[in-house]
Amino acid sequence: MIAISPYQLFSLMVLFQIGTTIIFGFASGAGRDAWISASASSLIGSALVAGYAAITKLNGYVSLVGCLRKRLGKWAGTPLAWLYVLVFIYEAARGVSDLKFLVPLTILPETPAWFFTAAFLMLVVYTARAGLEVLCRIAGVLLPVLIAFIILETLLLVVSGSLRFEYLTPFFSEGYQRVAKSIWPTGIMQSYGESIEMTVFWFVLNKRGILGRISVGATLFAGFFIVLFDVLSITTLGEHIFQGRIIPAFIVMRLVSVADFLENLEAVGSLYFICTIFVKITVHTLAAALCMRELTYASKNNAAIWITACFTYVIGLTMASNFSEHLKAGIEITPKTILVPICLVLPGIVLSLSLFEKAKDKRAAR
Repeated sequence: MIAISPYQLFSLMVLFQIGTTIIFGFASGAGRDAWISASASSLIGSALVAGYAAITKLNGYVSLVGCLRKRLGKWAGTPLAWLYVLVFIYEAARGVSDLKFLVPLTILPETPAWFFTAAFLMLVVYTARAGLEVLCRIAGVLLPVLIAFIILETLLLVVSGSLRFEYLTPFFSEGYQRVAKSIWPTGIMQSYGESIEMTVFWFVLNKRGILGRISVGATLFAGFFIVLFDVLSITTLGEHIFQGRIIPAFIVMRLVSVADFLENLEAVGSLYFICTIFVKITVHTLAAALCMRELTYASKNNAAIWITACFTYVIGLTMASNFSEHLKAGIEITPKTILVPICLVLPGIVLSLSLFEKAKDKRAAR
């Protein structure tokens, strides 16, 4: 029987939620108030994740597919479960598309996109075939390493005198509208809404009683680092550069300069990006494969993993012709048209039905 520890789940969720947001600049549309949007999104996102945990608990710690079938019935729950599989594959393909555009801009400018994305997906497939326990162990090792690098980067920026905290003021200089726009729906749905995928894995937690605390704690912890990266980016680059650059995190790395000894730590930015996107794509792939296996009553995950990886590769390489189009779809289109119905509306219906059934059982018990 597969079992994962609270620390492993915590690590997996933190890395998944951080994802590529620290590279792109979370809520950059809010300018110097981006950290406020990020903070509010984290708080609301933790409430959303708490709702997911409640769904799992109220339905006897079954998987996402089991929850949908139990509350919506076989005829409605099964097609909707397949819809989640398609969304998970699409999200994995968006991760591959991130790789396609960002890797040539950062570390491998001359390498064809089809080659390094294929190599990366082979690593994802290998890890997914090894199983959820192996992925969680990897996350448990990666998290403290990344935290150490983030702390080191912050200290180096402080020592180098690159931070200008006056860039954060005045607060709400252009009103509350752009802050609110950055929070809803993109700020909440990105990373936090996507955490609906974790309901595929939660039933294997070895200490189920603390699921809510672990999931909400991981969300707030990830949110802290997202806010920190926004603060570092704004205080080093200023509002206009932060808003105008596609990957502000890499520019921040270049500003580190301590006694002409430590300079241009772009390799650290590449480490953040590669580690977190590896975890995120692997989670997407494994979640889709596990749901597919449960829906088809297959005995093993291997076929579902390979099918998911193949679709992910093809869609990821063909879904956008340029980076601007890719970003626009991720920020403006996907959250409204896909994530809100999948990550908010449907879970809201399932949670309402679960609470109604629990109240009904309590009345019957009296």
